[in-house]
Amino acid sequence: MNDTFALRPPSRRAFLGAVLLGAASAGLPAVPARASGGLVPVLPAPTGPYPVDVVRHAFTDPARTDPWDPALGPRQVVVGVVYPARSVTGFPRAPQLTPGEAAVFGALAPLVRGLPAAGVDWAGTLTHAHAGAPPLPGRRPVVLYTPGGGDARTLGTGLAEELASHGAVVVLVDHPGEASQVELPDGTVRESVLHGPPDPATFRTMADTRVADLRLVLDRLGELPHAAVTDPCRTGILGHSAGGTAAALLAARDPRIRAVANLEGYLGPEPWPGDRPLLLLRTDGFEGAARIERSWAGLRARRRTLRAANHWVLTDHAAIVPRLHAAGLVPDAVRDGLVGPGDAAASFAAVRRELRGFFGRELRGLPGREAGRVRR
Repeated sequence: MNDTFALRPPSRRAFLGAVLLGAASAGLPAVPARASGGLVPVLPAPTGPYPVDVVRHAFTDPARTDPWDPALGPRQVVVGVVYPARSVTGFPRAPQLTPGEAAVFGALAPLVRGLPAAGVDWAGTLTHAHAGAPPLPGRRPVVLYTPGGGDARTLGTGLAEELASHGAVVVLVDHPGEASQVELPDGTVRESVLHGPPDPATFRTMADTRVADLRLVLDRLGELPHAAVTDPCRTGILGHSAGGTAAALLAARDPRIRAVANLEGYLGPEPWPGDRPLLLLRTDGFEGAARIERSWAGLRARRRTLRAANHWVLTDHAAIVPRLHAAGLVPDAVRDGLVGPGDAAASFAAVRRELRGFFGRELRGLPGREAGRVRR
């Protein structure tokens, strides 16, 4: 069972709960959602020759009961699919967050990361993808994206649009119940049920649930809108933080994954299979870097360390946080703790170059420009 759905306001909203971010945060009290308004974050434009399209889609897995809330019944997984487009003329740019998602994120942000409690219009941020545009014809490599612990898939928007603008199809996967906020097809905004750092059993549930969610998406790529332009034989995966852990676990269990990019994620608890190309990116400022580096010891991989950088420079926060800092909405300590004191834009550009080159090589190349005019 699946459902493709349009971006729209929620029909109802659950009480705001705590969220686990980066797989290590303190428990949070419930707080009311805040009104939007103020500075609008801006995401970096993709650099490729193709304009991009985005569509939201949902899968239901009748074989699994939701592990975080069994009362909800079968597991539901929401994805955002970013394609290279033939033309985006006449199609609107899609927002990064729905109004309901933005309200929840805006209420959580100051409690978890020190982002401003007011002065930011989280609902105003537009992506560079256009909703409803026709895809560019051709069979294209597929890259799955799984976010950091407690993060929503939308923080991978800049990475997804970059790869799609160069010819890949990127499937951003949310993990409802763990993600900070996810709007479901009925308009409900589902929030995280996690409180505080996970104990070993909870972390195992997180990892196993993520792998099962990703396998569900792999199994049913053919049900995605515009599935005819995907090439399931050229599939890679990209994960940030806990998503990097899940990406490696999926590759260890599923040979359909041809290449793995791990953005500062611990490799464990299962051994890396060693027979798939691996890209390892990390920052020099992340407090868990030493433990992560030990888990990467002895692996054959392409590696890069970003200097004067921190954990969330590997996400859209690389663009968002410096803009808030420049506007006086966050202090130096918050900026440094999220993206580091260095040039976050340059770090994020380096990450996008690394990913573009890695998946271009290992998935037998991102296609070049087809004959004919590509219209924006």
